[in-house]
Amino acid sequence: MAESIMLDSQTEARRQAAKQFLELVVAGEIDEAYQRHVDLSGKHHNPFFAEGFPALKKAMIENHVQFPNKKLLVKNVLNDGYLVAVHSQIVLRPGEPGVATVHLFRFDGDKIVEMWDVGQPVPRDSPNHDGAF
Repeated sequence: MAESIMLDSQTEARRQAAKQFLELVVAGEIDEAYQRHVDLSGKHHNPFFAEGFPALKKAMIENHVQFPNKKLLVKNVLNDGYLVAVHSQIVLRPGEPGVATVHLFRFDGDKIVEMWDVGQPVPRDSPNHDGAF
């Protein structure tokens, strides 16, 4: 049974900002995503890239060049105060199962000031018939 939850306007704005940030990045509108939603003095925790949002932004631009047709399918958006988590499926190439991801954003006001992300490849032949989602 679905539960109806009333969200205050700041919480809903942060949920929408987190989701829109990812949607813009996947669409290749990376400059706009960062301009609208990120405090560039903040930090990210992706261990594969140098510290700082400018380094992550550069990596996202390179990823878009490599995978210009990737898709984002948002499954869940959760929040706890200034934290917002987006659970999604990212499909890099059509026909592939993609990656199950969780992006966790920390907001200060209306800007993302910290970000964590984790991903797990979705196997084609999983024994779990419930699926990754």
